[in-house]
Amino acid sequence: MKLFDVYPLYDVTPVSAKGIEIIDNKGQKYLDFYGGHAVISIGHSHPNYVNRLKSQLDKIGFYSNSVQNPLQTELAQKLGVLSNCEDYNLFLCNSGAEANENALKMASFHTGKSKVVAFKNGFHGRTSAAVAATDNQKINAPLNQQQKVTFLEFEDFTGLEEVLKTGDYCAVILEAIQGVGGLDEPSTEFYKFIQEKCKEHHVLVIADEVQSGFGRSGKFFGFQHHGIQPDIISMAKGMGNGFPVGGILIHKSIKASYGLLGTTFGGNHLACTATLAVLEVLEHENLIENAFKLESYFREIASTIPQVKKVKGRGLMLGLEFDFEVSDLRKKLIYNQYAFTGGSANKKLLRFLPALNITKEQITIFFNALKAEL
Repeated sequence: MKLFDVYPLYDVTPVSAKGIEIIDNKGQKYLDFYGGHAVISIGHSHPNYVNRLKSQLDKIGFYSNSVQNPLQTELAQKLGVLSNCEDYNLFLCNSGAEANENALKMASFHTGKSKVVAFKNGFHGRTSAAVAATDNQKINAPLNQQQKVTFLEFEDFTGLEEVLKTGDYCAVILEAIQGVGGLDEPSTEFYKFIQEKCKEHHVLVIADEVQSGFGRSGKFFGFQHHGIQPDIISMAKGMGNGFPVGGILIHKSIKASYGLLGTTFGGNHLACTATLAVLEVLEHENLIENAFKLESYFREIASTIPQVKKVKGRGLMLGLEFDFEVSDLRKKLIYNQYAFTGGSANKKLLRFLPALNITKEQITIFFNALKAEL
């Protein structure tokens, strides 16, 4: 049997990793400035993370959600405090797409409506409603296109008000910082307008924090830069530092009932343990503050490179925009400089998504590698 061929693969085979270093099967060391799509939030093989998971495996790795799992309660309490989202309830699942799927489903249940507002260049996942709300027709099958989604531009105040006035919409979903789309973000004025108009027309605001959450933007969630309160918050990627875990925070004003949502694997013992380990490291090592501080250092160095036309993003969710497509540059960085970086729908944008415990010295190494290839 062969693998279903859906990804173009670089000729690198990692076999071990620690911090931001990855070792391949030939013994070559690489520096990971991409974190596997912003997944590695506290570094590869962090000792607290490894020890927590090993210890949990010795006890119990999984049982169904038909029994008590105190780790879920512990996680909900710690997450509420660290994220300053204690007015929400937690539902755990397995991925970002699944988180957004459940968020959209909850909005539809709550409002009794089915239409969704999403935004150009947004990416919310590859499942049914999540992919329908993703602005990429190439990955939308006819089955998905049955969903009713209106795509708007950021800052389209008039367009948003006009569609919401129809009374047909259950949700507005948006990323505080677009990940795959290329690090565009709404203004604070527009984000607050979204919240105001959604409240007026009984529509839910879904903050997709799958990539920008868990400290990556320099705050726990990206929407917190704008001083708003979404109805539902979706999260995944950096949440488990590589362990498959996702979830949604549902405002306590939205009531639960048995059978409304469900999952087999979501919130299992290992997933909770991985997430608790991440939260502990974020807290004890001040990694959110580190992400916030290192943004200015990154921008400072980037400003000295003439080829860089623009720096985009926040915290350690950053991108360098050039006047040329970066696919060849990414290959040169991997094969010549042994450094992983990311691309996006914006073909001229090089994305930088390292673990949040990266240092100034390691950022300097990244820029030296970049300069060598420019």
